[in-house]
Amino acid sequence: MITDDERLARAALTRTVEPGDAHAGRWLREYGAVGFLQRLRCPADDPDAFPGTGEKRVAGWRRRAEGAEPRRDLDTVGGQGGRLIVPGDVEWPRQLDDLGDTRPVGLWVRGRADLRTWALRSVALVGARACTPYGAHMATTLASGLAEQGWVVVSGAAFGIDGAAHRGALAARGATVAVLACGVDVPYPRGHAGLIGRVAEQGLVIGELPPGSHPTPSRFILRNRVIAALTRGTVVVEAEYRSGSLVTARAAARLGRYTMGVPGAVTSGLSAGVHELLRGEATLVTEAAEVIELVGDMGQLAPARRGPVLPRDLLAPEVARVLEALPAGRAAPVGEIADRSGTTPDDTLVRLYELHSLGFAERQGDDWRLTKTPTDGANARRGGT
Repeated sequence: MITDDERLARAALTRTVEPGDAHAGRWLREYGAVGFLQRLRCPADDPDAFPGTGEKRVAGWRRRAEGAEPRRDLDTVGGQGGRLIVPGDVEWPRQLDDLGDTRPVGLWVRGRADLRTWALRSVALVGARACTPYGAHMATTLASGLAEQGWVVVSGAAFGIDGAAHRGALAARGATVAVLACGVDVPYPRGHAGLIGRVAEQGLVIGELPPGSHPTPSRFILRNRVIAALTRGTVVVEAEYRSGSLVTARAAARLGRYTMGVPGAVTSGLSAGVHELLRGEATLVTEAAEVIELVGDMGQLAPARRGPVLPRDLLAPEVARVLEALPAGRAAPVGEIADRSGTTPDDTLVRLYELHSLGFAERQGDDWRLTKTPTDGANARRGGT
């Protein structure tokens, strides 16, 4: 059971330390949230509290700890129907503990759903901000397919692939989670204010930073570790060689999560990063069923893919060999057809009459040829030889 003092201390620490700070995580583990905050605010009580941590880093912590007003932050988010969840809460997703000392101090949350329950069946969809129409289409299709199968789509609410993923899940009336690199009360990017509002109503908006906090480039990168740890697998749809999406995918791989990529045109720089992943640790996927086959329960297999079934596909192997032995454009004697098919003349004649009855072959005197008005199967045979 989390005490009020513990929650207040963690709320203050979200304003004191940067996300993913392993030094802070070490002392949080050592002293607990209340003890860590106390040592920051009262340095005289324990002047040697943080051996091995740089003086400038500790000075920054202390300066921000003095200015933290956790009750005001909790009231601000509470006024928007939000809350702060921390390790030890029933709603805390325990897979985040895999991050060790870089685990979030807490998560600010907007939305009515239970984050821990949703995270148990979640997949991250990430990719390029300046995506192509193909990438946006694939992200939307994958997200809607996953949502229709009861999976939660997690992304970062950015322009491009992230936005397409959220919209795909929302369009399917499914579940989606936006992980922000700023306060959950700050719509960023501003052009996605409406989308983030819809996600908060239909899904969840979460972040490590307290209300009013603005994003920075480093916070975007650090945010990606939460997306990777929270979900059962990460799918990358379009990414250049230097891309935050690849950071997410590689973090997922290090954490033992599934890493997947959607292939694109080899001439597109936006596919280069994905293809590099596919040459290494990632699995190629092209539809929601293939993603679920990896991250889902045993037996949830994607349907086998094959072309349309043609009449010739239904022929017995020995009959198909005789059909393949019939030369194109002319008639041939039974002996020649038998030699080409590797059977005896008697067996060949039997099969030729079978092919005749099925419309594949016709007799011309003592010779045999493909029908002049061939069936679909004969057409397919001609096209394949």
